[in-house]
Amino acid sequence: MAEVELNLVDFHAYKKLISENLIEIEGLISSKSLRKLRPIHDLRFHREFDVDLEGEILEFLDNTTLEITNLPLADYEILELETCKLALLMAKWCSVAQWTCWDARLFLYVEPYINSQISNIDEFLNPSIWSYFSQYLSNTDRESYIESVIIDWMSRRESLGETMEPNEDPRILPTMESHRNLSESLFILLDKLNSEDYVLLVGRDYLPADEWYLGNYNIIENLGVENV
Repeated sequence: MAEVELNLVDFHAYKKLISENLIEIEGLISSKSLRKLRPIHDLRFHREFDVDLEGEILEFLDNTTLEITNLPLADYEILELETCKLALLMAKWCSVAQWTCWDARLFLYVEPYINSQISNIDEFLNPSIWSYFSQYLSNTDRESYIESVIIDWMSRRESLGETMEPNEDPRILPTMESHRNLSESLFILLDKLNSEDYVLLVGRDYLPADEWYLGNYNIIENLGVENV
């Protein structure tokens, strides 16, 4: 199973970063000065490490066939698919928090709360799904949401004839704790999205960069818009 990945992106920081000439960004990375401009990490969550993203950005700039070094990424002259890879790296640089989950589990954490049946896991990459779900969470509290996820999970197991006795299946308690932790962290992430000035970056392991969404637009479309 692949993992769906959500990032909370500081959109103002992202817009500032993609407006900088890439040769300047390359210099800031080399001097480690770009780290001073990275949004503050929410330590309750993981996010991509500075050194890993710096290495990937420098590798892209070294290997790209596009002559873009003296241009900002947001320049309309370079809106090509290859720039999506760099835009995705920059969006992750401006992330303050990351949440990942097996996509199949989203049928438990998300689908029951959006008044819509999901027929394909790729639908979980649609920004409108996360908008509807985020709106639902804004009208409930954390414990109620977590409890509903756990109860739903238990009822699904029972309907399949699976035991809920820990002495019969030692995986019961660890799985329950995993569902509890993931649903709680998802609630916290989207509550932060609703209350502060962030946009959601949505994608999946090994998904091509141009198929990731930042706010309501995919990465390449987002380079040319002011609001998401």
